[in-house]
Amino acid sequence: MNKQVTSDIVRIGMVNYINVAPIYEPWKRREAEVGWNVVEAIPSKLNRMLAEGELDLGFVSCYEYGAHPELYRILPDLSISANGPVGSVFLFSRVPVKKLDGQRVLLTSQSETSVSLTKVALEEFFNVQPEYVTGEVMSELRDECAAVLAIGDDALRLAQEGNFSHQLDLGEVWKKNTGLPFVFAVCAVREEFCQQNPLLLSMVHKRLLECRSEGNSRLDDICKIAAPKIPMEVDRCKAYLKGIQYDLDEKKREALEQFFSYLIKRGDASPGALPLKVHSFT
Repeated sequence: MNKQVTSDIVRIGMVNYINVAPIYEPWKRREAEVGWNVVEAIPSKLNRMLAEGELDLGFVSCYEYGAHPELYRILPDLSISANGPVGSVFLFSRVPVKKLDGQRVLLTSQSETSVSLTKVALEEFFNVQPEYVTGEVMSELRDECAAVLAIGDDALRLAQEGNFSHQLDLGEVWKKNTGLPFVFAVCAVREEFCQQNPLLLSMVHKRLLECRSEGNSRLDDICKIAAPKIPMEVDRCKAYLKGIQYDLDEKKREALEQFFSYLIKRGDASPGALPLKVHSFT
């Protein structure tokens, strides 16, 4: 059962990967507002919590919006996106991708968006049909599979290990096949929170945009904080984060529509995902 939302409390989901550091580190530096409660978790957990009413808004896999569009609106001008290589969503393979037909592919359990993107890429773009299994990619299970989908900090660690002969950056694959950026996560807000707390929602949205602006201007300092969490070199962290984009411009909305079109055709998203419901503060 959904918990009652009061007018001065907001529960915000924040992905606990370093790709959100340019927003989240400035957020943590600011004085905490009373009643603004942040939950850090992997995308799949945030998806579940938002869907079950345990959160009011947050950065979640765009898949979650596509699966349950009746529950949410998308906050404008916020996303986690890439216009080409993303650097932290990889299909690591022991064989060329076109030879993965019938082979076991291990899919991370941390993000439905990346799982869906992998299936679209392999089946629609490369015309292969692997056998999919889901599990923890940093476990022994990956040794039993021909390829592994890893995201976020796990992907950064596996890329540094260099134990796979083929690395497919799924942001780059999407860009080559569609000409569009890819939106991995949106900031979704529950419908009832939009209706019950419009002023509070506007304040949170403004704070997120301010933090994004501050993060872009302080990227060197943020990388010094974020890089040791992998660990990785500060310069490499900066190069990685410079490839991540946090807006939701017209091209990114078009990209979301294209992705949801694929998912609807495959039966993996609700037809109600289109047209997009982007919240308006006017």
